[in-house]
Amino acid sequence: MTQTTPNGVTYPDSTDHSRIWEHMQSMAQSIDPQLGMPQRQIFTASGTWTKPANCKWVFVQVLGGGAGGGGVAATTSSQAAAAGGGGAGGYAESIIAASALGATVAVSVGFGGVGGAAGANDGSNGSISSFGSVVSATGGTGGTGGVASSTTQASAGGAGGAGTAGDLQVTGGDGLNGFVISAAPSYTGSGGASYLGGQRRGPGVTGSGAGGTFASGTRYGCGGGGAVGGTAATTAQAGGDGHDGLVIVTAHF
Repeated sequence: MTQTTPNGVTYPDSTDHSRIWEHMQSMAQSIDPQLGMPQRQIFTASGTWTKPANCKWVFVQVLGGGAGGGGVAATTSSQAAAAGGGGAGGYAESIIAASALGATVAVSVGFGGVGGAAGANDGSNGSISSFGSVVSATGGTGGTGGVASSTTQASAGGAGGAGTAGDLQVTGGDGLNGFVISAAPSYTGSGGASYLGGQRRGPGVTGSGAGGTFASGTRYGCGGGGAVGGTAATTAQAGGDGHDGLVIVTAHF
C-alpha cells in the first residue's frame, strides 16, 4: 500500500518494504520526476501545445497582434498631414492546473495589422491570440489616416486591444494621435506599446515619411507608427505595420 501527499508525492506504507533503504528508494523515485526544470515553449506562429509527462501546472501568457498605423495623403507646399498610430495588442495570463487541460491545446498567435496604404487610409486591426478557450487577448485597432490640411487637423490613434480571458487581463497601449498645426506636422502618431514590448515612434521628419514598422522578432504586439507628410510638396505615404502577437507556455513539474 502507498499514500499520496496533496501535491502528488507518493510514499510507501510501513508494510511495503522490510528495509529502510527500500522505503527511501521508493520515495526518491516518486519525487524525482517532479524536480525537473520548467519547460518553456514560445509560439511566434499558431500551432499546438502538447502537455509534457508529469506536468503539474502551466503558466500561460498571451499577447494579441498590434495594429497598423495610418497612411497620409499627398500634400502641396502649403499643406501637411499626420496619421494616427496603431494600438497595441492586449495581454492576458493564467496559472492552470495541468489536470484541467487536455493532452494537446490549440494555440493561435494574432497577426499584426497592415499599415494603411499610401493616402489617407486607416491601418488594419491586429488579430486575436489565444491558448485554447482558457486564455485570450484581442488585437489593437488601426490608426486613422491623415488628410492633407492647410490649417489644423488631428488623426486619431487606434485603441489598444484587451485581455478577454485569463486570471490577469491587461489593455494594450493606445496609438498616439497625429496632429497638423498651422500647416505643419507637429505630432506624428507613434504606435502603442504592448505589455511585452516598447512603443514604435512615428517618423521624425518635417518633410515626408512612411510610418515606422518593427523589425522581425522585436517588440511583440506593438502598433505601427503613423505616416507623415508636409512643409513641402510630398507624395502619399503608407503607415507602418503592427507586430505579430505572442503566446508563451511554461510547464512546471
